[in-house]
Amino acid sequence: MKWSVMLLAPVMSACISSPGMPKMSSGYSSSADNAGAGTDAAVPTLIKQITPTLVKSERSRRDQQRSQDLSSLLGKPGAYSIEPGDILSIVVWDHPELNVGAAIVPAGAGADQAPGATPVAGFIVDHQGAIQFPYAGVIKVSGMTQEQARHLLAERLSKYIRNPNVTLRVQSYRSKRVYVDGEVKAPGLQAINDIPMTLMEAINRSGGFLPAADQSQIHLTRGGETFHINLPQLVQKGMNPNNIMLANGDVVRVVSRDSSKVFVSGEVIQPRALPMINGRLTLNEALGESGGINPLSGDAKQIYVVRKSATEPVVYQLNAEENGALALAESFELEPKDIVYVAATALTNWHRTISQILPGALSAAVGAAKPPTGY
Repeated sequence: MKWSVMLLAPVMSACISSPGMPKMSSGYSSSADNAGAGTDAAVPTLIKQITPTLVKSERSRRDQQRSQDLSSLLGKPGAYSIEPGDILSIVVWDHPELNVGAAIVPAGAGADQAPGATPVAGFIVDHQGAIQFPYAGVIKVSGMTQEQARHLLAERLSKYIRNPNVTLRVQSYRSKRVYVDGEVKAPGLQAINDIPMTLMEAINRSGGFLPAADQSQIHLTRGGETFHINLPQLVQKGMNPNNIMLANGDVVRVVSRDSSKVFVSGEVIQPRALPMINGRLTLNEALGESGGINPLSGDAKQIYVVRKSATEPVVYQLNAEENGALALAESFELEPKDIVYVAATALTNWHRTISQILPGALSAAVGAAKPPTGY
């Protein structure tokens, strides 16, 4: 009996100061408190209580971060302008002999032609933006619409042909392209043609979004600058995504939802990683998707959200037993890579510590009290 008491005494003292019983309070945990601890000193962590004031300030901060100026991307659809590389089809009615200058372009040479298509005959706009046509000579058509180029050609031919009837159109669009990548069905190059190339038009030509696409994270890169587009947010603000016009060389990338996960751990029914839906996931939704707080072991007073910031991690704490806590949890929006942690109750920590230490202590006590072999 004496041996058991002697062994149980340090066990009980270990339970009182068990490392499995974290006690967190608001404010900084100063690194000075860990002096002499060497490299194992804790990183200073700021703990904030989740209150209505904090939820409001977080929403304001998040809106400021998301409010990127997209005015340079907005525009109205205009007529297609001819550029170097395009192939023009030109017909002068009643004068078939004038079409002898048309070049035969191999099938699939155009950005908007499928491999195996019938070769097209047309006038290729050279690198200087000009074409050569019988009687008219060299005509610079770069930057012109089809109608403007037709009028210019008819004016040149009028010196040799009375009232020339000219038809001019773009046979193959090869001068302007955009690239669509990421979570779309058919990523790749898309040629800009006479149909205005808006953001939604480019995504639709690529087969549309995949189920894993995050429509709140569409990155559009133009001239070295990347714009972050949140489609649901644009619609909420009353902005039409079809007003975002793409230009030659633009790169559109649709990010996967898997890159914006939130991790739920601790005393919940099902610890798991949750993808954000269109860039949004609240604390209440994260807990609900994980089955809620474990009623046998979870401490509703100690719900933490760990968030990595530029300088140091920030921990938000929610006491779910307070009035209005559910409303706060529903209003508190999480961010990608957040960690939601539900701490265990003091009794649960004490029970787990005992279950790990006590069996070994009892075995030692029994072994010490057993008489030596042979007596």
